Amino acid sequence: MQYDFNQPIDRWDNFAAKYDELEQRYGRRDLIPMWIADMDLRTAQPILDAIDARNKQAMFGYTSRPDSYFEAVCDWQEKRNGWRPDIKRCLFSLGVVPTLCTCVREFSNPGDEILFLTPVYGEFYDSVENWDRKPLTVSLKEDENGRYNVDFEAFENALKRKPPIFILCNPHNPVGRVWTPAELRRMGELCVKYGTLIISDEIHSDLMLFGHKHTPMASVSEEIAAHTITCTSATKTFNLAGLQAATIVFPNQELQDRYQKFWKGLDVHRNNCFSLVAVEAAFRHGEEWLEQLLAHLEQNVLYVEEYLRENIPEIKLHRPECTYLLWLDCKGLGLPGDELPRFMVEKAHLALNDGRGFGPKEGEGFMRMNIACPRCTVEKALGQLKAAVDELKGR
Repeated sequence: MQYDFNQPIDRWDNFAAKYDELEQRYGRRDLIPMWIADMDLRTAQPILDAIDARNKQAMFGYTSRPDSYFEAVCDWQEKRNGWRPDIKRCLFSLGVVPTLCTCVREFSNPGDEILFLTPVYGEFYDSVENWDRKPLTVSLKEDENGRYNVDFEAFENALKRKPPIFILCNPHNPVGRVWTPAELRRMGELCVKYGTLIISDEIHSDLMLFGHKHTPMASVSEEIAAHTITCTSATKTFNLAGLQAATIVFPNQELQDRYQKFWKGLDVHRNNCFSLVAVEAAFRHGEEWLEQLLAHLEQNVLYVEEYLRENIPEIKLHRPECTYLLWLDCKGLGLPGDELPRFMVEKAHLALNDGRGFGPKEGEGFMRMNIACPRCTVEKALGQLKAAVDELKGR
């Protein structure tokens, strides 16, 4: 079927954090919300049909998970990424972030350093610091074209400090990099060399743009797979974050049991009744929707790219290879520190993510913009941004 991603949807006062928490986060409601990473787009019809059918049962008791659930996850990975996880090593999780927190808690000790590459999704910091561990960060290197690469010398030097865990964002949020097999192999082999466990956050892995292809870290080699825990989910791909469901793939029984012991201690091990049917429907019947979504996202990216180039040259965008999150270089505006996010809120009336939340040093002068929305929203946002910049520059 044909999906219309340009049809606006009113999400105000509808329990949407992206909208209803604006005043709490930004101090006002008269903003276009383009911050938190969910989509202002209707999900795939097969998912809605599956949820409707489940709702009509009119009973919402404890939910049993059939074998077909993880089979759907593994079939999807095999078809999309050429990697088939071992179904016996798949566990349910409430989400990727709870998994990162649990892995930090269970596979390291207080005071340990946990390695990751910055700028990066801010929850990486929280998942480390909330358990009294220390972030060990390596800055990505931005080349003259605005493309980010791994500083392998700095990465290996960090590994020599023997961090028990390296949390990898694969593909990378917010800089929009799809790591190549060669890059992943080099990172993976270095982690194996120094005995560091890899936790690979692959939640954005289906959102590949402009012909790029995702490579699961665990697919690179058997040796690397033996040192990798893979975090996957349908929630980013199909806009299901509120249903709270992820699949975590472990390399061996020992790590799986240690992880599971924590959650069994809390008696958390079941899907809710709607996430069960939604996730399986997504992976069984959602591919047609996804392909149309990716085309829509690519067109939004190209529109922003051209608009900035022609109307707001002070803001630079390196075309992302993945995700619906744009990493905007706003240093040309000359607004240091708090002035930049304040300008976006008070003058442009946009709710974006402050780049410093992804790395205090690396994110300075950047803002992250979510363009998973109808084109009219993007057009309105850029119009407001242009007017604010024109006023700032006196033109």
